[in-house]
Amino acid sequence: MTYCVGLLLDAGILLLSDTRTNAGLDNISTYRKMFLFENPGERAIGIMTAGSLSVTQTTLARLGDANDDPDSDRSILRAPTMLQVAEIVGSTLSDVTAEVSAKMERMSQGASASMIVAGQRKGGPMRMFLVYPEGNFIEATADTPFLQIGEHKYGKPILDRVIEVDTSLADAEKAVLLSMDSTLRSNLSVGMPLDMAIIERDAFRISRTRRIEATDEGFKQMSHSWSEALRNAFQEIDPI
Repeated sequence: MTYCVGLLLDAGILLLSDTRTNAGLDNISTYRKMFLFENPGERAIGIMTAGSLSVTQTTLARLGDANDDPDSDRSILRAPTMLQVAEIVGSTLSDVTAEVSAKMERMSQGASASMIVAGQRKGGPMRMFLVYPEGNFIEATADTPFLQIGEHKYGKPILDRVIEVDTSLADAEKAVLLSMDSTLRSNLSVGMPLDMAIIERDAFRISRTRRIEATDEGFKQMSHSWSEALRNAFQEIDPI
């Protein structure tokens, strides 16, 4: 399993993903779930994945091949709008899901995946989409400025309470890291290291990336401070 979260804010886009992949109780591996594409000064796109590794890797490989083919009309680096980027990703994901599922059905197994696609191209607004295995998608809005895939239920409460479209990137970074911390504590199928990326509004490039290892002192201190704050708040609330 995995946990990925994306925020679409006035100030920019923030993406965070874990890297754990489980293929059984005794087969735990680390795979990148975040993939970044850019033509600096023209566009920046981030894709995060959850679900079947065979589906997600094949989908990303086909998207990469299309980017490298100057004659392809399915390149996300040449699509004229972010909506068409989402449509290309959705169509590719749907095709791969159908192909892999057909093979897996022979062994009475299934395979599916979902993706978060976010970015901005010059001349267009920032946009973020959650793409389903069937290829259809929903879009983040000012009323719902974050999207999640994977094991999302443990990390959702803090986002519901804290995140607004005008939240600063600094506060948003803190919120998504605490959202991830809550998920790490409650679900063993989500694990370190973490990948984070920021695309600032109208930068048209990947503004910042960061990999957070399990030994990261800043993340450990944030986790400890959050636990202490919750315990203190709990003690201060009177019973009804």
